[in-house]
Amino acid sequence: MKKIALIVMLGLSAGMYAQEKVNKNVTEETKTTTVTVDNGTEKKKIVKTEKTDKVQDIEFKEEKGNKLNKDIKDTPVKVTKSETISGDGIATQMGTTTYYTMDGKNYMFVKDRRGYKISTPDNLDYGVLRKTSNGNFIYKTDDKTSFGYFNKDGDFVVESYDNDGEGVVVETYTLIKK
Repeated sequence: MKKIALIVMLGLSAGMYAQEKVNKNVTEETKTTTVTVDNGTEKKKIVKTEKTDKVQDIEFKEEKGNKLNKDIKDTPVKVTKSETISGDGIATQMGTTTYYTMDGKNYMFVKDRRGYKISTPDNLDYGVLRKTSNGNFIYKTDDKTSFGYFNKDGDFVVESYDNDGEGVVVETYTLIKK
């Protein structure tokens, strides 16, 4: 009897896992580059691995209606990239990169050990995000220190106080949907 109950529980949990995986479109791509450097005394092998993950939730335009051949709603695709460099057998994680846009300008958020580094095509040291004790972030650029957080859509929202009487100014870095 215990064996039957165990088999039923495992079957149900596998079915629940399969249902969860069906609702996402996941693409993983890995590119590995190997370079051998000869400095005259020794040859050193360097391996660079770039991993790109694309995750998109699958949602129907209409929940009710036909059971087959439903139209799918356009949903955002979250793209993350990570880079690992290995020389002498010791792997070093370079960071995960997520791409955003605001006011027609592109930004890269690169995860580091203390939070995120923000870069633009023109300025690699545009700003930083540092995690606070409540899970939000301190947003710091050359001309601004503010408060920020990631919303449910993956966008990064910055709230700044305006001394000129405007109150709180809200800026949103929109996650690039590819």
